[in-house]
Amino acid sequence: MKKGNTRRGAATAVAAGAGDVSVVLLSAGVGKRMGANIPKQYLKLLGREIALHALEAFLDCDVKEIAIVCAEDWRSVFEDYIAQRGNVKPEIKYTVGGAERQDSVCNGLDQITSEFVAVHDAARPLVTKDEIAKVIADAKEYGAALLAVQTKATIKQAKGGGQLVAATPDRSLLWEAHTPQVIRAEMLRRGFKNANENNLAVTDDVSLVEFLGEPVKLTQGEYTNLKITTPEDIAVAETILKERGFQL
Repeated sequence: MKKGNTRRGAATAVAAGAGDVSVVLLSAGVGKRMGANIPKQYLKLLGREIALHALEAFLDCDVKEIAIVCAEDWRSVFEDYIAQRGNVKPEIKYTVGGAERQDSVCNGLDQITSEFVAVHDAARPLVTKDEIAKVIADAKEYGAALLAVQTKATIKQAKGGGQLVAATPDRSLLWEAHTPQVIRAEMLRRGFKNANENNLAVTDDVSLVEFLGEPVKLTQGEYTNLKITTPEDIAVAETILKERGFQL
């Protein structure tokens, strides 16, 4: 089963020494924009579920444990794959999702016992081991880091949520946030506590750290680390996998 693992930089990821890092793999979303009759992360890319491509990126990394956040009905997808694959280094744990993304992160975080936690969306199947190694190294230096890429397009800010332009932010200062986002686990727990006490709404994990006033490192990622959202994304992802030589 490991034949399909063609991700680059395996040696780099192992050399990074991430034994004090655990992973929360978020696979409980519905993905309504895909228009499929099953959650998008369980659609297949070249014969393998999107979520399993994401999982595979971490299985040979030196991580302590992987907490898979998923609905009970889909747990067997992971269990069957792991049993067939064999030689899995991290301890695999399971928990269910919550009403919102951050509830799911909390459920996964409750399973984690290591110093750092890497939160990754299962809908990002193309992350590389090199990227994982780099963002872990940055998190160990700064306390929190996320994979990100500089924005290519010009961004317009709208007035009051309408369709008139309010401002054009300086593109050179804008980055598109990816995952994994790696954070010291104790800091992330403090971030959740602060958000709950102050009724703060966030759309990603490092925002919780930002609200604490702690630094967050932008780690240069790859534009290929797509989040699968629409049918067109699947076609692009399959092309990238073929270019990497992926085979089942």
